[in-house]
Amino acid sequence: MTTRGLLEDEVLDLISTGKTESPSMSHEEIAKKYTSGDVRIVTEQGRTQLPELPSIITTGRYELQPEYQRRRRWSQEKQSRLIESFIMNVPVPPIFLYEYDYAKYEVMDGLQRLTALADFYSDKLTLTGLEYWSELEGMTYSNLPLQIRQGIDRRYLSSIVLLYETARDDEQANRLKQLVFERINTGGISLSFQEQRNAASRGPLNDKLAELARTPSFCQAWGIPGPDDVELETGEVREEVSSDPRYQSMEDIEMVLRFFAHRQRTGVGALRNMRTFLDTYWRKANSDFSPALVEELGKIFVDTINLAYDVLGERVFYIRRDRPQGRIWVPRPTLLAYDCVMSAFSQHLDVADQLRDQAAMVSERLEKLYDEHKSDFDGRRTDPQDVQRRDELVSSMLQEVVSEGGAF
Repeated sequence: MTTRGLLEDEVLDLISTGKTESPSMSHEEIAKKYTSGDVRIVTEQGRTQLPELPSIITTGRYELQPEYQRRRRWSQEKQSRLIESFIMNVPVPPIFLYEYDYAKYEVMDGLQRLTALADFYSDKLTLTGLEYWSELEGMTYSNLPLQIRQGIDRRYLSSIVLLYETARDDEQANRLKQLVFERINTGGISLSFQEQRNAASRGPLNDKLAELARTPSFCQAWGIPGPDDVELETGEVREEVSSDPRYQSMEDIEMVLRFFAHRQRTGVGALRNMRTFLDTYWRKANSDFSPALVEELGKIFVDTINLAYDVLGERVFYIRRDRPQGRIWVPRPTLLAYDCVMSAFSQHLDVADQLRDQAAMVSERLEKLYDEHKSDFDGRRTDPQDVQRRDELVSSMLQEVVSEGGAF
């Protein structure tokens, strides 16, 4: 594909670029940098009474999930524990906001607390898993005893606001927001690698990856709840989706990113460490890829996952292993199969119809391939040349099936 060559050149150019060391500075220069306020956060503090929060959130003044934020990760039980903390008057950490325009805010940290409170006051949260107030199990805000409701309504949620004048320009604003987001999250739930990437870089690839991760065939292949009609129309995901571990940690997004990066992981620029390669590709794509190129990549992904799933079905990313009862399919998707199967199918999109027509033969040949070359697919070989060999084995198999089917 012509896109492959273009992206290979761009990504490999970046990989070969080394990291430069920071120049040394004298004490006088360091003091001048400090007094200039070059990297200085301007903040103010505030408090909001809990019943006021839902109406404030719906005014449009709060952007609940800017690009660098993580997805919702709190379970109903953890949300309930937050409400229990307010009942008991246990101190709750402040939320962090960034004033991106006058009186308009991005939620840098505190999304989980705000959404839990919004769900609570709209009766969407049914209290469960309470430790000290088990008498309230199964209740919503509206059917709590009046005195309990009044007690909660007296509580406040504190906020720390990074003021608009903190940054001189958009570039510095993005840098400072990402810095603060990373620092304030070091003491909570550890960020996954993809959440770290999401916090560290913004660009045209961010939204596209999240969109592609909701492709129905991709969700089916990985056992992630797929989009329903409501999500397709409004973008709102249901509880079944938001509670899925892969969705919560952005692992699904990382797997889409992995597809694009893996197709470039060949030749002299290849890296053994996939995380490093994903980091590099992510930065490169967000800084240099045009929206048109990102759209083209998105189409390649959708066409590839649809083709692979149509041909191989639920076993699309399964692998075969030796077990006491013999050699069998291990009934769960693996990244090893995902990488080589997606790479191979992406190089055969021009013969998609023939592959669909020969789906039974492809399945049979893939099973035979995994058994005859089991040492290549046992997961122990991770060097770039081993990765490339797996890609080539699956790709050659697809080419043989198409040729035998009379396509050429």
